[in-house]
Amino acid sequence: MGKENKTKVTEIEVLDFINSFVEDDQKKEDSLKLIELMKSWSGFEPKMWGPTIIGFGSYHYKYDSGHEGDCLLIGFSPRKKAFSLYVFAPRQNNTELLNQLGKFKMGKACIYFNKLKDLDLEILETLCKSTINFLTSE
Repeated sequence: MGKENKTKVTEIEVLDFINSFVEDDQKKEDSLKLIELMKSWSGFEPKMWGPTIIGFGSYHYKYDSGHEGDCLLIGFSPRKKAFSLYVFAPRQNNTELLNQLGKFKMGKACIYFNKLKDLDLEILETLCKSTINFLTSE
């Protein structure tokens, strides 16, 4: 039996989380805008995944090792230092898209950015939809 995924959907209300966790007004405004955009792009309502991640939709995964679980399709976390964006599909055109995305840093599993205005929202939309298509077509 594989390890259980630690990041699961919780019953916490997304707006309650934003209002209690996000202290910076600009980050709060960006969070609300990102929720609106990701809801529109994904067609899914926002849900809390674990204590700090806002996710949209989910997919089931199963590794060769036997480990399996459910994970969010796309999402973000408005962390104190920077936003963490959970959007990525390993497709050839994504390198090109990332080059046009704007001001961000690439982590192992996510993209970090400071302000929504640092990103090209059309490119972000394409990345989000590409991620959803990739994860739901397997």
